Amino acid sequence: MSQAFPQVNMSPVYGISHYAFKTLYSIMFRGEVAGLENIPATGGFLFAANHASHLDPPGIGSQVPRQIAFFARKTLWKGGMASWWMDQANAIPVDRDGGSDVSAIKRVLKTLKEGRPLILFPEGTRSPDGELQTPKSGVGMIACKARVPVVPVRIFNSHQAWGRGKRMHPGVPVDIVFGQLMPLAEFDDQAAGKERYQVASERIMARIASLPRPPVVVV
Repeated sequence: MSQAFPQVNMSPVYGISHYAFKTLYSIMFRGEVAGLENIPATGGFLFAANHASHLDPPGIGSQVPRQIAFFARKTLWKGGMASWWMDQANAIPVDRDGGSDVSAIKRVLKTLKEGRPLILFPEGTRSPDGELQTPKSGVGMIACKARVPVVPVRIFNSHQAWGRGKRMHPGVPVDIVFGQLMPLAEFDDQAAGKERYQVASERIMARIASLPRPPVVVV
């Protein structure tokens, strides 16, 4: 894998988009990024992150030197360039409640089995004020069914940079922290019965909440 230009190992559309997002993100929302060494170089796993802005998926994706998959609401497929791009980038269409979309879950499990990582947001929807919300069971269910580890991710300030229902504010620094990999045994409690998936999601969310903001690097 090329360290200087990881985009050469991605599909053409994704690689070009990755380079463009990374460049724009570093110019418009340049913040601190920590924990990149915690990202596995191979294999399928989940990125589980808090969610407060449309910037979160490209923000995470632009920092990861691998092609990753992500969910997008089915309603976003309205034709035109956006739909074409999502198809080319292998976005997975999902109903608003991803945990109940059987076809999406099958595609997710197939994606992970093929060794590709995937971004999911335990809260299910964007936080209106940046505060962490109660997680839904969907992420726990997918992680347990796929039997893959999880990289917890904490994003700081994205709600200020482009909050829900607000205008974008370039210049607001967005910090991203990638936590240590969580093996299956750390969140999957099969003895929890019907609450197994919710318990898994809550343990993953607790790890996200524990990640500290990275220190400012003075150059």
